[in-house]
Amino acid sequence: MRPSPRVERSRKGRMSIATEPTSKFDRFFEITARGSTLSREIRGGIVTFFTMAYIVVLNPLILAGGTDSTGAQLPIAALAAGTALVAGLMTILMGVVARFPLALAAGLGVNALVAYEIAPEMTWADAMGLVVIEGVLIAILVLTGLRTAVFRAVPTQLKTAIGVGIGLFLMIIGLVDAGFVHRVPDAANTTVPVELGLGGKLMTWPSLVFAVGLLFTLVLFVRKVKGAILIGILGTTVLAIIVEAIAGVGSVVTNPHGWSLNVPTLPDKIIDTPDLSLIGQFNVLDSWSTAGWLVVLMFIFTLLITDFFDTMGTMVAVGQEGELLDQEGMPPRTKEILLVDSVAAAAGGAASVSSNTSYVESASGVGEGARTGVASLVTGVLFLVAMFFAPLVKVVPFEAASTALVVVGFLMISTVTKIDWTDYTIAVPAFLTVTLMPFTYSISNGIGAGVISYVVLKVFTGKAREIHPILYGVAALFVLYFARGPLESWVL
Repeated sequence: MRPSPRVERSRKGRMSIATEPTSKFDRFFEITARGSTLSREIRGGIVTFFTMAYIVVLNPLILAGGTDSTGAQLPIAALAAGTALVAGLMTILMGVVARFPLALAAGLGVNALVAYEIAPEMTWADAMGLVVIEGVLIAILVLTGLRTAVFRAVPTQLKTAIGVGIGLFLMIIGLVDAGFVHRVPDAANTTVPVELGLGGKLMTWPSLVFAVGLLFTLVLFVRKVKGAILIGILGTTVLAIIVEAIAGVGSVVTNPHGWSLNVPTLPDKIIDTPDLSLIGQFNVLDSWSTAGWLVVLMFIFTLLITDFFDTMGTMVAVGQEGELLDQEGMPPRTKEILLVDSVAAAAGGAASVSSNTSYVESASGVGEGARTGVASLVTGVLFLVAMFFAPLVKVVPFEAASTALVVVGFLMISTVTKIDWTDYTIAVPAFLTVTLMPFTYSISNGIGAGVISYVVLKVFTGKAREIHPILYGVAALFVLYFARGPLESWVL
């Protein structure tokens, strides 16, 4: 006898039909249990890939731009292949072990730290060895339960603020990547650090393509068209290819009015053989004698704090968007999510492509309907395919992928109403968390400001008993993190 369906109402008021699992695959990934379908998971996985595929191009450019203490540079082709390989394997691991719609790849910010601060003090192998050490340390923190305990210690409303802040962060990433918002070239001589387009004008073809693509995506989304975000990315890419064929805009490297990263042209070849020569080129011992133990410890601490809290924020944001958090703001299989993320950090170092971490762009796939690890399997496989089809991946420009980030940013800020804005001891930390993420371009900075201000305000308003004991230690670590500028100048 066929089981009768159960009608369930989500927290956002949407009606969904839930039935019993239809197969072992369904039961393992909890597709039906989470109100999803296989087609939604596939769509979500594809969208996530397209919104973060840029890392296959951008990570090699950042790492190859640095030189180590011997003057050596890393080859771009090998970096591209390694970036795609590790992202693919770790995202698949996230899907199978944690069964959560979260994709991983080389972390932006961390890769710049490795390329321009750590590598010049030692060899590339030594620098990547520190990344491996950092990943192992985080894994130990997960296995001992400390990382999960820290996550639980953060107040629920502050976790909500983290999700809202990441929504705004995604929006500004999308606007900047698309060239819709630009940094003012000489910001020191003006009170305005950013501007609309170039010189306050939307005067470029890429900006026009982004604006049209965004409006197109929003219309599809508001009309509740299935696959709206994915259709928006693909449609905008087609428009970009047509515009480039007619106008011949080129790259922003040679033309300030050009495309931000990828130039949307059909490639001469579709398949390319990946260069995996950097795999295993790391050393965990020599850096201690080359740069000195104090310098090494400072670098490891910075990597540790950045990875530790960026992942926490990303996990909350993705779970919040997918309505996958429990009453304490915890996603399912929290320990497994954090463990895979830790392994990914070490794997990135072992492959010489810098620490891999969870990507907030995963929320774009969740916005498309993904709720399970199946979406991660799809994204991971596409990254592995990208090793061989790198020329084809480069067709999608920032201006097309960024449309998804703006739409998902809108979706994620809707939970701001769950914060009690009448209680200043939580409202002020929430405000700092929400605003500092986009304005400092860092998830960790926002979380740090929120935690420190929460502890200070609770203590000085006589509400110290409301603070989880672990938060005192976390706040102290963040104080050290924010003070690392003068500390590093003293140490280095």
